[in-house]
Amino acid sequence: MTPLEYAEQDAVGLAQLIADRQVSLTEVRSAALSAINALNPRINAVIETWEDEPLPASGPLKGVPMLVKDLGLTVRHRRNELGSRLARGCIAEADSELMTRFRRAGLLTLGRTTTPELAASTTTENCVDGATRNPWALNHSAGGSSGGSAAAVAAGLVPIAHATDGGGSIRVPAASCGLFGLKPSRGRLPMGPAVDEVWAGLAVHGVLSRSVRDTATLLDCVNGPALGDPFHITPPLRPYVSLLNREPGPLRIAVQDRALSGQVTAPAVCAALDEVCRTLETLGHQVTPVVADIGISWEAFVELNARFWSSNTAAWIDAIAAVTGRPVDASTLEPATLGLYRLGQELSATQLLGAMHERNLVTRHMGTLFSKYDVLLTPTLPDVAPIIGQYNAGQETLDGRAWMNRVFSHSPFTAVSNVSGCPAMSMPLAYDVMSGLPIGLQFGAGYGREDTLLQLAAQLETALPWQARRPPVWAGNY
Repeated sequence: MTPLEYAEQDAVGLAQLIADRQVSLTEVRSAALSAINALNPRINAVIETWEDEPLPASGPLKGVPMLVKDLGLTVRHRRNELGSRLARGCIAEADSELMTRFRRAGLLTLGRTTTPELAASTTTENCVDGATRNPWALNHSAGGSSGGSAAAVAAGLVPIAHATDGGGSIRVPAASCGLFGLKPSRGRLPMGPAVDEVWAGLAVHGVLSRSVRDTATLLDCVNGPALGDPFHITPPLRPYVSLLNREPGPLRIAVQDRALSGQVTAPAVCAALDEVCRTLETLGHQVTPVVADIGISWEAFVELNARFWSSNTAAWIDAIAAVTGRPVDASTLEPATLGLYRLGQELSATQLLGAMHERNLVTRHMGTLFSKYDVLLTPTLPDVAPIIGQYNAGQETLDGRAWMNRVFSHSPFTAVSNVSGCPAMSMPLAYDVMSGLPIGLQFGAGYGREDTLLQLAAQLETALPWQARRPPVWAGNY
C-alpha cells in the first residue's frame, strides 16, 4: 500500500479494502506508522506510538488506524499524562468504557496525541510537548484542546482520531484544520466508568474525521449509555449512517454572524457564512437572521464557565498531585492552569450552585430557540487559526478569570452548546484565500438531534465538497 493509496482513504474506505482482502491489516498498520514517522516531526501531533498493539479480530471498522487524545479516556497500561508535568509518567490501569467500545469497533489504536495542559485552552501549545502545528500553515495553531488529533487527521496520518469537547475542543481544531467535527449531545457517549460527567456536564467525547460517513459510522459503533451512567438519552431510531443518503427536508435555519460578546467576525469568515447561507436557500432551507437569547449576559456566561472549569480543574489537579506526590506550583503547572486552580480553590459552594442555576437558564432558552428553528448556524471561530505563540503570550500575567476571557474571546461561538448539552458540528465549507487556512461553519441542533445535523452535513458535503482540498503537509505526498 503506497502512502497515497493509504492517505486518500477515509476510515470506511480502509475498512472496506480490508474486508475485501485488497489490503492486509499489517499493510495498513505499516502505512499508518510510516506516515506518522515521516510527518509527525513537522507537525508535532503524536506524543507516542504503540507499535505493539494487537491487530483486531473483528468489528465494522476492523483494522482502521486511529489515535487517542492524551486526555479524557484511558488505555490499559498506557501513559495518560494530560499534557502536564504534574501527570508525567502516569499509567492507566484499565481501558475506560469508550476505549473498550473503540476496540470492539475494530479500531487499531496506534498512539496518543497532544493536548494543552488539562485541556484548559483552545490552542495546543503546552510546555511539555511544545506546539502542535497546523498542516495547512506550520506557523499557525492547530486549535485545541484536541489539536493533536486534528493535525494528525488533517495531515493524513490516520483517517480518524479521538477528541473531547468541553467548550469547543472538537469544533475549534476541526475549523482550524479543515475537518468534520461533531460534538455529540450530553450523554450520547459514555464518560465512565471512573467518572459520570466531566466539567459539570460540559465535556463530551467525540472524534475528528475527514468525512461525514466516518463520524456517523463510528457514532453508530460507540453511542449509548454504560451501566450506571447518569444520562440515558433516547437512542437513535435507526443507524446514523443510514440517514446520510436521505434528504433532511426543508429546515428552519437560524443564522447568527456575530458573537454574543459583540466581537467582530473577520470579513473572510462573514463571506464564507454568506456563501453557505445562499447554498442552504438553494437547497430549499429557510434561513433567518437571529440573535440568540441564552437567558443571561455574556459576562455572566463566561463567569459560569469559569466556575465550572476552575472548580473541576482544581479537584482534578489535587487528585493527580495526591497520586504523583508532586507539588502544585509553577514547577508542575503552567501559569494559566495555576490561575484556574487558584480560582477553583477560592470558589464557594454557593457560587458553584449559582453557576448550575445559570446553566439551567441557558439550557431552557436554547430549548426555546430549537422549538422555533431546527438548526442554528454560526461561524465556528470569528477568525482563522492564530499564529503559534500568539494565544499564550503573557499568560503569566493573567488570573483564572482573565484566562477564561482570553479563551472565550478566541472561541465565542462554541461553548453555548456545551452548557446546553446540545449537539453541534463544525464543517470545513470554506477557506481563506489570503492565508490558505480553512474556515469552519458551526451548526447546532436541539438536544438529541444528531440525526438532523448528520443529514444536513451529508447534504452540504455534496453541495460544497471539501475532500479534494489537501494541506501542504499531507501523508500522500511524502
